[in-house]
Amino acid sequence: MYTKNSIRAETLTSIDSDALTGEYQAINPDGLSRACSILRINNDAGVSVEISYDGTTSSDYVGAGDILEINVGQIFPNNHGGQFVKGLVVYVMGTAGQAGAIYLTGYSQQE
Repeated sequence: MYTKNSIRAETLTSIDSDALTGEYQAINPDGLSRACSILRINNDAGVSVEISYDGTTSSDYVGAGDILEINVGQIFPNNHGGQFVKGLVVYVMGTAGQAGAIYLTGYSQQE
């Protein structure tokens, strides 16, 4: 099947900041439904969070009110196939705080 010149978005998932426990919690428990070349985490909460891609190791930090966007196309120029794998579960860790939520979505080339 060939790749079309269009983008397909993942379904938006989220976790309320008042549900944060100080331990890693999945923001997308079912994982990515397809391999994605762009991931975006929007921290619309009043607390900072750490991000893990394995549920064990902190790999990124998103401050309160900040957005983290990872565009693999910018890391792997000329579209050399770098992607976040299908099924990847993304975890957040923080402490319960002010109202708000942390959101995750991803984008891939539509097939």
